[in-house]
Amino acid sequence: MQLYLISGLSGSGKSITLKVLEDSGYYCVDNLPADLLAALVEHLQLAGYRNIAVSIDVRSANSVQHLPPLLQQIKQNGIDVHVLFLDAQSDTLVKRFSETRRLHPLSDGKRTLPECVQIERELLAGISDIGHHIDTSELNANSLRARVKQFIKLDRARLTLLFESFGYKHGIPLDADFVFDVRCLPNPHYEALLRPLNGRDLEVVRFLDNSPSAQRMFNDIREFMERWLPNFIADNRSYLTVAIGCTGGQHRSVYLTEKLSAYFENQQQVLVRHRELA
Repeated sequence: MQLYLISGLSGSGKSITLKVLEDSGYYCVDNLPADLLAALVEHLQLAGYRNIAVSIDVRSANSVQHLPPLLQQIKQNGIDVHVLFLDAQSDTLVKRFSETRRLHPLSDGKRTLPECVQIERELLAGISDIGHHIDTSELNANSLRARVKQFIKLDRARLTLLFESFGYKHGIPLDADFVFDVRCLPNPHYEALLRPLNGRDLEVVRFLDNSPSAQRMFNDIREFMERWLPNFIADNRSYLTVAIGCTGGQHRSVYLTEKLSAYFENQQQVLVRHRELA
């Protein structure tokens, strides 16, 4: 049996994710109390279900804190378990609730909406790092659907290495395991002919290929990842996100993200994201 556990903050896209899994043939259960997870899995396994997806979040109240040991127990029973944790910047979540005029699950008439989001983030802190973290702050519904579809097709026997470019002026990605700041490199933005281009365009690639500091940065990040990847694999990590940031997320970070992903794609299962280009 394969189990997908969907969790995360309210308004981050859990319902969309669960719907994608349902459309992909998974038996889906929304808003399950965490303490009932093991019993549900056992029941569905006896009933012959092979692929199930369950959404558990702060609506389960205090029982959500029991998830890590419960998942470990389920894994020991031979179930193939994968966790997706959806997150977003607090101001993005507040905006989404304000636009839809929905009540936050923790709303009690006394707390403000930002306070509810912060309390929920604290309650879920213990489970936010036990699976694959997806930051939906900059994702629309279709982009999230595409990312989830890609996620469920990955080879679970291999580590997935995700390289993501971003711009610091738009905030650091919440789903990053490592963040490398490349704002110290020569900036193509100040070259009139290169400004409207991005780090995948040949002219920008040539510009940065000819920069000794850009090549040193590439080699330093490459060597760091090569040195430590075996440790993460030995620790049974399934996903690792490496974020490369420059000022606007258009040139330097995109260039290095492409260059690093091309280097590692023959060694690991590699995904590429360009947050600001999307």
